[in-house]
Amino acid sequence: MRNILIVDDEQSMCDFLSILLEGEGYSVQSTCNPKAAVTLVESGAEIHMVITDLKMPEMDGIQVLERVKQVNSEILVIMITAFATTENAIDAMKKGAYDYLTKPFKVDEIKIVVRKAFESWDLKQENTRLKSQIQTQAKFESIIGVSREMKQIFETISRVSDLNSTILITGESGTGKELVARAIHMKSHRKGNPFVTVNCGALPENLLESELFGHMRGAFTGAIQNKEGLFEVADGGTFLLDEVAETTPAIQVKLLRVLNDKKFKRVGGTRDISVNVRIIAATNRDLEGMVEDRSFREDLFYRLNVIPVHLPPLRERQVDIPLLIDHFIVKCSRACGREPLNVDQDAINCLMEYHWPGNIRELENVIERCVALERSDTISLESLPAFIRNRRIPTLNPSGDIPPEGLDLEEIVGNYEKAILIKALKRTNGIKKDAADLLKITFRSLRYRLKKYDLEEYINSNDVIGRQER
Repeated sequence: MRNILIVDDEQSMCDFLSILLEGEGYSVQSTCNPKAAVTLVESGAEIHMVITDLKMPEMDGIQVLERVKQVNSEILVIMITAFATTENAIDAMKKGAYDYLTKPFKVDEIKIVVRKAFESWDLKQENTRLKSQIQTQAKFESIIGVSREMKQIFETISRVSDLNSTILITGESGTGKELVARAIHMKSHRKGNPFVTVNCGALPENLLESELFGHMRGAFTGAIQNKEGLFEVADGGTFLLDEVAETTPAIQVKLLRVLNDKKFKRVGGTRDISVNVRIIAATNRDLEGMVEDRSFREDLFYRLNVIPVHLPPLRERQVDIPLLIDHFIVKCSRACGREPLNVDQDAINCLMEYHWPGNIRELENVIERCVALERSDTISLESLPAFIRNRRIPTLNPSGDIPPEGLDLEEIVGNYEKAILIKALKRTNGIKKDAADLLKITFRSLRYRLKKYDLEEYINSNDVIGRQER
């Protein structure tokens, strides 16, 4: 419903316009008092259009126009007068009036002007919405997804970006934790300042401490000059502590102080250094379980886990795989200096059925390999690596129908058995003896089936096994 406010010192004109526009389906209010009209707009009433007379006592139409536009520049204003001059029209249009009508006007004329004004307003709103949508997509351009899980993550990024709260991003390796952290930074008010990241598992404790907090000259052998730490480098920006679960208890204590006080000392230093840093932590491990095992400080966990963001593995959002395939084909084709390749449906189906233990990073590597080695313009099933073609997860829903051309019973039964074996091993965390017990078969029988279906390499590549066979 479009709400129109009529302002005219003649009651007959208010009544005439109200009847006319209500007949066109608009919701209409009217008043002979221009000050009352302005007060109504200033009160926050939902008004989409104001039609005002130009010459009125106490307050003229130009003043009404100016006050309305001050409150809400989106409100449409149409001026009506019996004393039209070029100067008045130009003045009104400069101040934001949509149109200017001269009394006496025809009934159809006011109908057309009002309709076109709303059509113009609708077009402007749609353009604004589309621009906003394009900007949002551009900010998330490195993160691809249309699944419900990814849409929730996009919404979370938008909601938390301008906060200063600490964020803990969890998810398996290769799910894009650093991309999410960078998206949060780029959407925040800190985007003009540094985005600094450190892999806490890549350095031994003494080097990590020096990297994080800096050191003073002579603090240890080889410290020939003062060095600022990454927290100082990130001042005013965002600091990503990647693989934070790999930090030692000593480092955890110092991180806790930075989180609590935004202060720290350099290695070998005595002076507190204050920083304004938004901290994001990321890990592929179960921090809550580590807290229970006392291998990670409980107080640090709660300081990091203010806003949790969990990234689902790729196998749990299969609907995003075709989009990711297209994205990586364009990216890798450009890097190779060739036109983007096509992908046939069999190849897409195979890629969607694969378990992707390495998640998005593994998918990108596979696509890069295919683009680099493919001689034709299409990636087919045969273009995919053998370990993907042979070790995709088969369906557990075999059809009860037999097609006219017949079917391969051995293949169907084999695929079903293979899927059951994989699921059992995953449920038992790769412990073969427990999987054999779960399936009510002997350990020897399980080993035979794994060898029969060539699953040993698949299981090892998926990090399902690699543990003791107890």
